[in-house]
Amino acid sequence: MTASGNKDTLAGMAADESNWTPVPLLEDIKERGRVWEDLARQYGVTNPDPPWKTSLEGICEALAASSCSSATALERGWLDGSVDRNGVGAAAPLPGLERRWEEDELSETLYRDVPFPERQLLALVHSLIKRGLVKEEDLARRMDEVLQRLHSA
Repeated sequence: MTASGNKDTLAGMAADESNWTPVPLLEDIKERGRVWEDLARQYGVTNPDPPWKTSLEGICEALAASSCSSATALERGWLDGSVDRNGVGAAAPLPGLERRWEEDELSETLYRDVPFPERQLLALVHSLIKRGLVKEEDLARRMDEVLQRLHSA
């Protein structure tokens, strides 16, 4: 199989094996959440980028492992067809290729009405919840803590 043919097959596998069932907490955020532009205006922040945006890519890299890691080498082998897909999943909590395919799929389905970069964040959290790396209840509790701190300041 060619690399491009294998890539299409692998992308299809990622989409087929994914469960795009809405996550109630994320659906609530999607429906009543606010975009950074509105929040920045409300709180007098002049930075055009949300504070979480700068760390989002770092989080993704940490979950996928660094570019010189064995997990990345496995992903490359997976793409070119020399490594079985099952060998990649155990090497990293959230393989970079799968995360990107999931982000693309979720951005086109569940989160298509959410603007970027908020859509990217929701897609990442969806993937983390789906894999059991983050519990929905823990995230809700942490969000409440942050909201309380924000309103007490």
